Amino acid sequence: MSRPPFLTPPPQAQARPLLTRRGEFATHDALPDAAGGATRGTVLLVPGFTGSKEDFIALLEPLAAAGYRAVAVDGRGQHESAGPREASAYAQDELARDVIAQAEALGGGVHLLGHSFGGLVCRAAVLLDASPFRSLTIMSCGPAAIAEEQQARTRLLLAALGQLDKEAVWREMQNQEQEPQDGEAAATEPRDPALEEFLHRRWTLTTTEQLIAAGRQLTVEPDRTAELAAVPLPKHVLSGRLDYAWPVPSIDAMAKELSAVRTVVEGAGHSPNAERPAATAEALVHFWDLVS
Repeated sequence: MSRPPFLTPPPQAQARPLLTRRGEFATHDALPDAAGGATRGTVLLVPGFTGSKEDFIALLEPLAAAGYRAVAVDGRGQHESAGPREASAYAQDELARDVIAQAEALGGGVHLLGHSFGGLVCRAAVLLDASPFRSLTIMSCGPAAIAEEQQARTRLLLAALGQLDKEAVWREMQNQEQEPQDGEAAATEPRDPALEEFLHRRWTLTTTEQLIAAGRQLTVEPDRTAELAAVPLPKHVLSGRLDYAWPVPSIDAMAKELSAVRTVVEGAGHSPNAERPAATAEALVHFWDLVS
């Protein structure tokens, strides 16, 4: 899971609900300084599996400073956005339609970014209806299902969620987090109690049905790169130098097939938004400036 480097939103950002035709979604909404001139565009930031809007908290200030309105959102059933307790509510098409409605509520012409599982949801949204979007950035997400080793880990998590209460699953996840994955360092530094409390609260608030549906989608997602390549929308593929969820060569190949701008963030793993936010924001702004 992404670990935000801090939890306090910048002064430009407010926690506010986004009202859409498909319901209300919790957001952090960062507005550019009005004295700096007209807004250069609006960005919708969609988090991944076990994530939330806070995963983008370190991007909000630099994006707003560059003139972009940055809206990070909790999806349905995710952290502070309410969601049904029926598994069918979290089918990928349902989540994709939520993203379309969010973009429409923001006025359309939105630069869309999806991180990890959010990248698969954003791809599905663009394939359903690309009209509300100005561009698509896929961050730390590959062309199909996650790597086989990660599929096995995810299936174990899904089995646990089906048998144990979420608190017991959380404790087991914390034990396993001490083991480093490819592209990540071992957890040797003291942990921030406030961050740990937030991560626990986020896990507790996210509905079990959302977690199970998202996890299953990560293990069975087909390769839809050719479909996406046919959509006439500017595309950007960004990742860290290493990634435990999808092999970086597969991300490279996907970007090539999409004729996408490709960015590799040095020193970052699966969450460049949290691990190297300054370099990530710089790359994003450069891309959006090119296509705006």
